[in-house]
Amino acid sequence: MNLVQRLFYIYIHGSIHVALAVLSLVFLTNHTFGLEFDPAVSGFAFFGTVFGYNFIKYEEYLRLRQPFGNQPQTITVLSVFSLIAGAACFFLLGFKTQLTAALFGVLAVFYAVPISKRGNLRSLAGIKIYIVALCWGGVTVLMPLVNAGLYLGHDAWLKFAQRFLLVIILILIFEIIDISEDDPLLETVPQQIGVKKTKLLNLFLLLLFYGVEFLKARVYPHYILVNTVIVLLVALFTIFATPNRSKYYTLFWVESIPVFWYALVVVSSW
Repeated sequence: MNLVQRLFYIYIHGSIHVALAVLSLVFLTNHTFGLEFDPAVSGFAFFGTVFGYNFIKYEEYLRLRQPFGNQPQTITVLSVFSLIAGAACFFLLGFKTQLTAALFGVLAVFYAVPISKRGNLRSLAGIKIYIVALCWGGVTVLMPLVNAGLYLGHDAWLKFAQRFLLVIILILIFEIIDISEDDPLLETVPQQIGVKKTKLLNLFLLLLFYGVEFLKARVYPHYILVNTVIVLLVALFTIFATPNRSKYYTLFWVESIPVFWYALVVVSSW
């Protein structure tokens, strides 16, 4: 593995890429509601995601002292640094924002750490996607608004619902790719209804995602245009998703959608 491959491995498997996706969604919220860049919120979202995802992915390996990945030391150092940086950002947040962050942080911990004989929340059949969607929606929509002292009104909750739907849609693409590897006890959507019906469900959810924009008090033409592009792009990713696809189909390309979405919004606003 050469230097470029090692760096790319760390970028993907060290959860930097997914953290960039979360950060992009925070920036989207800022852009939509006219918020200034907030280093504490942005830093907590980014570094908290790096640590949180690495903790979820590798906690069991560390607890059982089993080897994981090709760059264990680098990912461990990255995770520890992210924990420290995320904690520093947490203490810079307002009190109400800290409570909001703590709520979703507890969900993330229970998602990874066994809380009963049945295991963690991730092992509970059918509940995984909702927990992840709640956490993403909370961190990328509610936290920036709460920290800015804005009232969580009609448009805020519609934005949360839209973000919640998007995360579920993206996770379903992951579940299609991973159907042959996921534990049958997880009862993922593709395991329960099959790949074809999951794709149809995803396309239906995309229509709901798109329709939410028209329910907001303020509807901006450039957002409609951007959302149209995003819906078509995600629909293509859904249609062409198969269990035979490379892991990087989701780990890189699908998780790039929030970054691409934010880039489109910025360009369309010029």
